[in-house]
Amino acid sequence: MAHARRNIVLGLIGAGVVGGLLFLTFRPEPIPVDLHTVETGKFEITVDVDGTTRVAEIFEVSTPISGMAMRSPVRVGDPVVAGETVVSRVEPSAPGLLDARTRLQAEAAVREAEATLSVAQTGLAEALEVHSYARLKFERTNTLAKRGVVSASRLEDIQQQLAVTEAALEAERARIDQAKSGLQRARAALVEAEPGNGAEVCCVPIVAPADGVVLEIDHVSARPVTAGQRLLTIGDAAQIELVADLLSSDAVRLPDNARARVERWGGEPLEARLSRIEPAGRTKVSALGIEEQRVDAVFDLLAPPETREQLGHGFAAYLRVVIHEEENAVLVPLSATFRVDDDWAVFKADGDRVSRVPIELGRRNARFAVAISGLSPGDRVVEHPREDLTDGALIVPRTAL
Repeated sequence: MAHARRNIVLGLIGAGVVGGLLFLTFRPEPIPVDLHTVETGKFEITVDVDGTTRVAEIFEVSTPISGMAMRSPVRVGDPVVAGETVVSRVEPSAPGLLDARTRLQAEAAVREAEATLSVAQTGLAEALEVHSYARLKFERTNTLAKRGVVSASRLEDIQQQLAVTEAALEAERARIDQAKSGLQRARAALVEAEPGNGAEVCCVPIVAPADGVVLEIDHVSARPVTAGQRLLTIGDAAQIELVADLLSSDAVRLPDNARARVERWGGEPLEARLSRIEPAGRTKVSALGIEEQRVDAVFDLLAPPETREQLGHGFAAYLRVVIHEEENAVLVPLSATFRVDDDWAVFKADGDRVSRVPIELGRRNARFAVAISGLSPGDRVVEHPREDLTDGALIVPRTAL
């Protein structure tokens, strides 16, 4: 009896060992996978494009007379002061008298420049009145907002209107500078041509028409010039804007006042906002030899000048222009999604196994898609699923290997 019982026990042990070996031999191997945890976050669709910086207001200084331009007294990068800094000197080619027709033309040019300055001064006065009213309106609204009478959005609208009037005021002041320089140029053409001046004056000094820095000099050495020929370019390096060369099909997708991030310029990313899209496009041949329709989009930098002091005229930058954004979107990586007939699906991890889950996707960018249904924050999905991964398959995270 004891011998039979021992045989039964040994038989059971042997059967267990054989069963265990069979299980270890034929059990399915877990598939190593990369898992990604679904999260909520900010979703953006951007148009990425190369851009170039440029000074917003550029002044081209030209010679008012024909003659010999002396060696340039300034260099590229030198600061200049409007009406004070001499940026060039031109020796008249022949200090002759003006004939009646030329004198009348010169006097008419002076009157025209004076009229232009008068118009600019009127525009400045109007801009000052508008700005004064906008500031008064902002102060009243700000007081009401502190009392809770006016909403914060209304205060922001009034503040934006104040900023617009400030920009318009600066533009009118720039027009005053332009008009004054034009008047000086017209008067110089008349005064320097008066009898007797040619023998007394060696060179005609040309002063800077506006504050800023020298951006470009056509020729540093002395050379002959003709009336109206450009000598150098001046601009305020603090007033920088960005120009992006876009495909016309991308340009029409940009919303008004589109927000952009400026990267790869050598410093921390900067914020910019779309100012305008040029109305005319152009044909450009790409590096692949394909003709494309391109158009320039101009962006205003929102960052204060002290954060971008090293950014100058003609510098390269990279822009990410936001054409759509969502807050608190459920984000799933595109690498985890795949097609099942006409629908989208993912493999969702549940413990050490996966299940195929149908999902509905919304907008997509280069890396993520918005999951409208089928997934919740905290779910883990398989990235880059293998072809042999099936519903209910055994998995192991690759990080655990």
